[in-house]
Amino acid sequence: MDLDCDLVIPCRDEAAALPGVVAAVPAGMGVLVVDNGSTDGTPEVARGLGVRVVHESRPGYGAAVHAGVEASSATWVAVLDGDGSMDPADLLPMLEEVRAGRATMACGRRRPAARGVWPWHARAGNAVVLAWLRRRTGLPLHDIAPVRVCRRVDLLALGVQDRRFGYPVELLVRAQQAGWDLSEHPVPYHPRAEGTRSKVSGSVRGTLRTARDFARVLP
Repeated sequence: MDLDCDLVIPCRDEAAALPGVVAAVPAGMGVLVVDNGSTDGTPEVARGLGVRVVHESRPGYGAAVHAGVEASSATWVAVLDGDGSMDPADLLPMLEEVRAGRATMACGRRRPAARGVWPWHARAGNAVVLAWLRRRTGLPLHDIAPVRVCRRVDLLALGVQDRRFGYPVELLVRAQQAGWDLSEHPVPYHPRAEGTRSKVSGSVRGTLRTARDFARVLP
């Protein structure tokens, strides 16, 4: 079955995780792996798995996601990290909700599946940003949409400008300002695939760098 939905997977050095991630993608969903400067053979692994590879030379999560969305030709787009921490199968109820018109964008809310999966510094930073957004904008979410599904043309029309780690925060701010109906779905959050390392929550320094990017786009 053709779901008319592409899954955009922004990647930098996720070669060890990609086989498991791609194998779990629901049948009928397209896959675009966006390589963002990998040195571990990520694009070669992706091609070997039979999925489309998009290259984005500008560093940054937002740059990779935007490149994937632009490269897609599907009606719907989903975004999921390529580290193996979340199951692509969890996208199906989210896709169904936006296809049915019950939400403009469906977002995942991480639920740690094991102790230590979500480091305290990353979790604290996430909570502070979301509390700020709920107070300033009325945003009804409790996580910074690490996995999400929406109509491709709607996403591009929002005009999100950040190309670093502030991208998901700016996306949520613009979506709320545009009057989008946002829904939140619990998503089990598993340990990253062995052989990969988080660019955000893998260290306090990475979390602080991400927090700086968040601050730049907060209203």
